[in-house]
Amino acid sequence: MTQANLLPHIELNPQSPATATVIWLHGLGANGDDFVPIVPELNLPSHLAVRFIFPHAPAIPVTINAGYVMPAWYDITAMTLDRQLDEKQLLASSAAISAFIDNEIARGINSQRIIVAGFSQGGAVAYQTALTYPQPLGGLMALSSYFATHKSINIHTANQQLPIAIFHGVYDSVVNETLGSQALQLLRQQGYAPVYKSYLMDHAVCAEEINDISMWIQERLK
Repeated sequence: MTQANLLPHIELNPQSPATATVIWLHGLGANGDDFVPIVPELNLPSHLAVRFIFPHAPAIPVTINAGYVMPAWYDITAMTLDRQLDEKQLLASSAAISAFIDNEIARGINSQRIIVAGFSQGGAVAYQTALTYPQPLGGLMALSSYFATHKSINIHTANQQLPIAIFHGVYDSVVNETLGSQALQLLRQQGYAPVYKSYLMDHAVCAEEINDISMWIQERLK
């Protein structure tokens, strides 16, 4: 897939030629701009030469929001704890994110220096994408999210050792922390050893978490 065929997105490049990439997916109703302000707050060392890509989800009708059209990676039809959602749309979004990974590899980035991150709904797409990608990736980061496709996913052997970080708010009123810890248990059953941290916050990002994200990215890319 050429650059022209990728989803619309924001790209932030380091001062020196990029040698690593973080592809970061926003949540429901937001867009790629959402996490751009966090990049300078990460204070990543310049020698890591990290490129950040923030794709914009397409605008679609969302059932739980009275059918209003808004940026979404997939439709959610019921806000039950385990979420009733349009899995076909989720898989299409995952394929669109895999295309970004393909493109980064084509641009000369080693697959093991590519991290996929996602907040909330974006995290559900990140789980599906990173765990099924056919080349080993550098890491998966799920923020205030849930493992939506755990019953149907076919994990690729290339990412059977994938480093994973799960960060969640204790007071999350949108994606209950139970779903974050459920993802942790499901991944442990598959042989993964995710980092798990919770924070005294709602469905958001806090300063302590940003510091932990920075440390985790640096550890993955050192």
